[in-house]
Amino acid sequence: MGTAVKRTISLPEDLARETEEIARAEGKSFSAIVQEALRVARAKRAQTELRELQAFWSRKARASGIVSEDDLDKYLAE
Repeated sequence: MGTAVKRTISLPEDLARETEEIARAEGKSFSAIVQEALRVARAKRAQTELRELQAFWSRKARASGIVSEDDLDKYLAE
């Protein structure tokens, strides 16, 4: 995992309280809950970027007349 880096963050009171409650309920530290939330946010962002790339290349393929795997095989064979 590597070396931990300490940072000071500010949270709205309600979010800090909810994070503390989650940490207590799950038997984890406040830091572990924040780390998990950031990992989830990072994964969600990557998934969104992947969908956007897929949509872009799907549009490009359709514009080139590629609508099936057979069309793609023919295009790549050219």
